[in-house]
Amino acid sequence: MMCAAFSDHLLRQVTQVPAGLRLPPASGRKCTRSVPFLFRRPLSGRRCAAASGSVEPATAGADAKALVEFLYDDLPHLFDEQGIDRTMYDDRVVFRDPITKHDTIDGYLFNIRLLKLLFRPNFYLHFVRQTGPYEITTRWTMAMKFILLPWKPELVFTGISIMGVNPQTQKFRSHVDLWDSIENNDYFSFEGLVDFLKQLRIYKTPDLDTPEYLVLKRTANYEIRKYEPFVVVETKGDKLSGSSGFNDVAGYIFGKNSSAEKIPMTTPVFTQAIDDKLSKVSIQIVLPMDKDLDRLPFPTAEAVNLKKVEGGIAAGTKFSGKPTEEIVLAKEKELRSALLKDGLSARSGCLLARYNDPGSTYSFVMRNEVLLWLNEFSLE
Repeated sequence: MMCAAFSDHLLRQVTQVPAGLRLPPASGRKCTRSVPFLFRRPLSGRRCAAASGSVEPATAGADAKALVEFLYDDLPHLFDEQGIDRTMYDDRVVFRDPITKHDTIDGYLFNIRLLKLLFRPNFYLHFVRQTGPYEITTRWTMAMKFILLPWKPELVFTGISIMGVNPQTQKFRSHVDLWDSIENNDYFSFEGLVDFLKQLRIYKTPDLDTPEYLVLKRTANYEIRKYEPFVVVETKGDKLSGSSGFNDVAGYIFGKNSSAEKIPMTTPVFTQAIDDKLSKVSIQIVLPMDKDLDRLPFPTAEAVNLKKVEGGIAAGTKFSGKPTEEIVLAKEKELRSALLKDGLSARSGCLLARYNDPGSTYSFVMRNEVLLWLNEFSLE
């Protein structure tokens, strides 16, 4: 499950909610722009390693198979009208996350209602596994918007929930959330509060069609995203932060194509380097998500091409300000270093995503991202 929330005193500032409530957490930009994610079930009879590295037989302790199946079916209803089944939790269940805690099922359910009111959350369940004789662990992403602020910031949290089972009642008696984005997951974590507040900052993201992705994991330094396929129109560029070739690809969507069709604007504008030496750079405009490659008109300008990007797993880091070449290359180096430290391997080259018109957007609210496609990634 999850748990990104306000601290008690911060909640009182905006809604005067009684202290001690728990806000579940978030991941993914609409997850961030969220796309449906298939719930993956473990193989039948599979054994799962606990956080300590131990493996417990599926037959030991609680009826783990039934509880795992229950959570797969129940948790997707966390924020819909049906809601979760409270009868599977002890009345005195203990809930904890880095910045909130409470000790009753009523408190937890009230907190879920508060989240729905303030954040419009989306919850994505990645897997559920037995990790001990009386312990089940879930991995999730939660994405939400804080609707009380005028710019409606998007918040994403990813992590695991460790759920303890009461051997007498065969119900859940404890629920502890751990976030991927912080190291100190104990209550009360100042690091957790700062992580929450940082996501409230202003980024201006145009309300336009954009490639769909789900944040699988959000750390302190980057996001791991699963992108769906999308189509771009592209031509040769000069450098990552440059605009050479933009008028040619923009001309395509303004009607310079085989059917003189005007195509709706999208975001972001990509510049892509195929290697670290920037030996070849292309500039790309994303085409609307409902456009198939084989149904699009052909470009009429020379050296302008249509290309389908197959999607996949990418690591991304977000920053504001004008993305000069020096800044972009420094962000790419920092991201690659952070991935290597975490044991992840990125492909050569990188992408710069620019979401705003530099002529009409204040630099401090600009949304820019450096993206690296990963060779492989697993939430295992």
